[in-house]
Amino acid sequence: MDQNLLMKQRELNDRLNRYRNEYYNLNSPSVSDAAYDRLFEELQALEKQTGIQMANSPTSTVGYPAVSRLEKTNHTIPLLSLDKVKNTEELCRFMGEHQVMFMLKLDGLTVKLTYEGGRLVEAATRGDGDVGEIVTHNTRAISGIPANIQYEDRLVVTGEAFIRPSDFEQLKTTLVDGDGKPYKNGRNLAAGSVRLFDAGTCLGRRLMFMPFNVLEGMEELPRKSERLKALRPLGFLPCKYMVTKRPLTQKETEDGIRQLKEYAADADIPIDGIVITYNDIALSKSCGRTGHHYKDGLAFKFEDDLFQTKLQTIEWTPGRTGEIAPVAIFEPVEIDGCEVSRASLHNLSFIEDLELAPGCRILVSKRNMIIPHVEENLDRGNFSMDAVIPHQCPCCGEPTRIHETKGRGEDGEERIIRTLFCDNAACETRRLKQFVHFVSKKAMNIEGLSEGTLEKLIGRGWIHSYLDIYRLDQHKDEIIRMDGFGEKSWQRLWDAIQQSRNTTFERYVIAMDIPMVGNTASRALCREFHGSLDEFRDAVYGGYDFRQLPDFGETLHNNIQEWFNKEENFCIWEELQMMMMNIQKPAEADNQTVNQDNRFSGKTIVVTGKVEPYTRDEMNSLIASLGAVAGSSVTRKTDYLVCGEKAGSKLSKARELDIPVLTPEEFFRMANVA
Repeated sequence: MDQNLLMKQRELNDRLNRYRNEYYNLNSPSVSDAAYDRLFEELQALEKQTGIQMANSPTSTVGYPAVSRLEKTNHTIPLLSLDKVKNTEELCRFMGEHQVMFMLKLDGLTVKLTYEGGRLVEAATRGDGDVGEIVTHNTRAISGIPANIQYEDRLVVTGEAFIRPSDFEQLKTTLVDGDGKPYKNGRNLAAGSVRLFDAGTCLGRRLMFMPFNVLEGMEELPRKSERLKALRPLGFLPCKYMVTKRPLTQKETEDGIRQLKEYAADADIPIDGIVITYNDIALSKSCGRTGHHYKDGLAFKFEDDLFQTKLQTIEWTPGRTGEIAPVAIFEPVEIDGCEVSRASLHNLSFIEDLELAPGCRILVSKRNMIIPHVEENLDRGNFSMDAVIPHQCPCCGEPTRIHETKGRGEDGEERIIRTLFCDNAACETRRLKQFVHFVSKKAMNIEGLSEGTLEKLIGRGWIHSYLDIYRLDQHKDEIIRMDGFGEKSWQRLWDAIQQSRNTTFERYVIAMDIPMVGNTASRALCREFHGSLDEFRDAVYGGYDFRQLPDFGETLHNNIQEWFNKEENFCIWEELQMMMMNIQKPAEADNQTVNQDNRFSGKTIVVTGKVEPYTRDEMNSLIASLGAVAGSSVTRKTDYLVCGEKAGSKLSKARELDIPVLTPEEFFRMANVA
């Protein structure tokens, strides 16, 4: 097939549709009827010559259909997304020795086209991946979708419907969304337009379609790139891609991404990243999937987009340790389709570094596409910390103080971190947060004691200490009469309280809220002291040096000592155990479940990123079963780093210290784990 001829047909097809839109919808034709008719006849001749007709061809559409509602359709092959990364190191690790495709990540709405006997029988949105909406009627208004193709077998193609950035700039001045507000980006407009009931209205939205995958059909072609190439003679214009011929260096990977990004800008194609996927289809299928994404590729997202807004105020909230956390409240901005108006400011040092104060213009982003973050202050100068921080606790009114400690900045550099504190142990918000932590899932795990419920019980004077939770039956009648409660609700709550008496060493220690003692540290203490709370307590008062334990530095050692040196903490520690607490012995205490006969025995292993199908706790348990220690941070004492998806700074630290890095597959193979 002559591709120049096909390209000429596409251009003429879209040109005539533009003229039709001007005539019928805008009432402002730019060409005469005679000129239109000559171009129309030329398109007919081209369609006869190529054997291809677009779904929106003026030669086949007299008017545009409308539907009363969008019917649902099931996707026999789920239309899942890809996991996202922003680090080219992860891309290189993913690619390995395999041939991969680099492809534009189009910024629009995913659409699936189904052909049978050479005819388009269904177009559907991705929906939730399993169920989409049928939008076949609108294909007449979308450029780049053939209505008939020269392929008799079943063919299922997925691609993206989008609006060119230049077209969006023109359209956004006249169009509004369902709420009467102007569209803020082309993606939202494209998504809304594809799902319109009236194809005539859709016509004026200048939608385009580009395929990026063949789901069914062309089984004789073993590579994705070959199948995309085979779509061209059928009338499609596939998404731009590049195929590797050998393993790439990090620099070559970055160069490839840059080239595709420049191409998209020059071609006026909206993208929000680059897709990297294995080219071999058999290999791709063997990778499997999660409930959210396929595992045969990654979506490389560009640096977080920055959005300008105005900082309205800084909200200060005491936490359970007494630290008062600052949160930025700013004029709402839309990021990735979500309205964002709040972001953590972390600590005083962060505020000071950016010279943040109400009224200043700030740049915000969604880091890793999840967490709102203040990136920059556009109005620096004349900053005064004294004018920004509250000098009294916003909850109890007691004086605040500035606390300084050694820490690390965002770039990992050592520095002094300044935080704001309320030292009033009776501060209501602080006490509430402590109780919330005590009953949380990772601590005593008392289901039914939400923050709202705890606030009510504390407010009525029924809870003053952790011990009072186990005496709530004294107030049963009053609790049953509370809003949201009843006999059944009370019984469920009381059963949960009683069940919490059967707990573990780790949960009990976490519940005590010793600073920096979480899952990893409590598990290490459990191993060292054989699951005995008494042995742990005696070791503290006996001057035990906790720095000898893996990942236990001087700060953590001091935190444990200081906590036990406070009389009120010691009383809680002892009295709770006297209330018929049953501390379960750890299963590994008898060493029956520990496999000492492996290369990891006695080693310290740190896990970073997602290691499916395991949770972090399950991975730590697996490491313990190997006779190894699950570390929480990478230090010179670390023997191995297991690096899963979305690895963070631990990977860089491991490389800096020349610590062996294992993929999950390598770790499982070495550990003889199926």
